[in-house]
Amino acid sequence: MNDPIGDMLTRIRNSQLRGKSVVSTPASKLRAWVLDVLADEGYIRGYESGTDKNGHPTLEISLKYFDGTPVIRELQRVSKPGRRVYMGVKDIPSVRQGLGVSIVSTPKGVMSDANARAANVGGEVLCTVF
Repeated sequence: MNDPIGDMLTRIRNSQLRGKSVVSTPASKLRAWVLDVLADEGYIRGYESGTDKNGHPTLEISLKYFDGTPVIRELQRVSKPGRRVYMGVKDIPSVRQGLGVSIVSTPKGVMSDANARAANVGGEVLCTVF
């Protein structure tokens, strides 16, 4: 797998289209940090660590719905393995005039765009959520 974050985001999108309440993805620290931001911003209910039938570590993501529609309307990967996207603190994009969130990997950790601006750090823009 070349793009683990892109794979996780695609699993979330596909599960929401099917109306699933829980989706499983292979575990990694970066995926957990991205899920922490999604949970803090209220886009998912949360996640738990577990193992699959072969004993490999997984993350069980609990998806969030409001009146039967997914809370996450749009989930896009920005920085990809073929083209990394780095931005300074002044250049971090505002998603839908501040209604959405950009998830940024900074030297101080993975955080939302608002937290990155508050900490005055830039970094790699991983994805945008609306």
